[in-house]
Amino acid sequence: MDTPNATVSCRDLWKVYGPRPERIVGAPEADLPRGELLARTGCVAAVRGVSFDVAPGEVFVVMGLSGSGKSTLVRMLNRLHEPTAGRILVDGEDIGAFDGDRLRELRRRKVSMVFQHFGLLPHRRIVDNVAFGLEIQGVERGERLRRAHEVLEIVGLAGWASSYPEELSGGMQQRVGLARALATDPEIMLFDEPFSALDPLIRRDMQDEVLRLQRELRKTMIFITHDLMEALKLGDRIAVMKDGRFVQVGTPEEVVLRPADAYVADFTRDVPRSHVLRARSVMHPLNGSQAFAADVGPETTLVELLPIVARSEHPVRVVEDGRPIGVVDRAAVLEAMVEGPR
Repeated sequence: MDTPNATVSCRDLWKVYGPRPERIVGAPEADLPRGELLARTGCVAAVRGVSFDVAPGEVFVVMGLSGSGKSTLVRMLNRLHEPTAGRILVDGEDIGAFDGDRLRELRRRKVSMVFQHFGLLPHRRIVDNVAFGLEIQGVERGERLRRAHEVLEIVGLAGWASSYPEELSGGMQQRVGLARALATDPEIMLFDEPFSALDPLIRRDMQDEVLRLQRELRKTMIFITHDLMEALKLGDRIAVMKDGRFVQVGTPEEVVLRPADAYVADFTRDVPRSHVLRARSVMHPLNGSQAFAADVGPETTLVELLPIVARSEHPVRVVEDGRPIGVVDRAAVLEAMVEGPR
């Protein structure tokens, strides 16, 4: 289904490696297991007929195992990898038609990317690493340093501007990579498994950082991961990818509670309901004036709600954009954790 005014749209996107790759697009051979396809044709179909839309300000997570095609997919979205077939539209423009100059402009100003490997320049100070994209844009030195200091403040590294990469921990270096991506004020941010090399605690902190930045800046984000819990935590919607195709696209609740097939069900079978069900799914209408234990957002998970309702006899009020939209009480939380949403 098309998303009106989508920031990013992909239509029947393919990436095939090998001799005469275009012959594989849409052909019956494309459905063969990868090993058999390679043996018969000498080709590997990394991405096969993928279509999706990403709305403005949405966090769209693509999750899959190694070799599923997810990193190839995200690198086609700014044409680091050229598609074999299909269309990629950014704000309605087909970037496949862009010449070299327009493509460079897209990468410099509209679409930024955060990689798993930080790629920091070791001979440059942190502030100069962050300002590097602005330097490429031709921004005057004083202005680019001002902007770099500003985004270092945003990611919590204001005191490290004059340090060098080797002086920072892995998690701090990844924050620098995030700041560098933010410095050019892009509309779209692409994340290619950026936290997979980090220790679990640092990884969790970086996930929290992305969520905080999203609440404050409302960027459109496409995030690649092989970690289901990371996908459930970050994604407004999740696409589960297998063998180059999307098996299911849905909200975290839909993916966990209504898996499209046995593959997705096997992925999600051990996920606690409390980690994916949200206040929006279990709330009931406001009923007159009553006391509330707290106000929470509609995307608050049950695992976050449980300690609040456990400490108080009062329900919580669900508030969106400053407007009360419902109520969640202890009974609703406990019932949903056992049976799912009403």
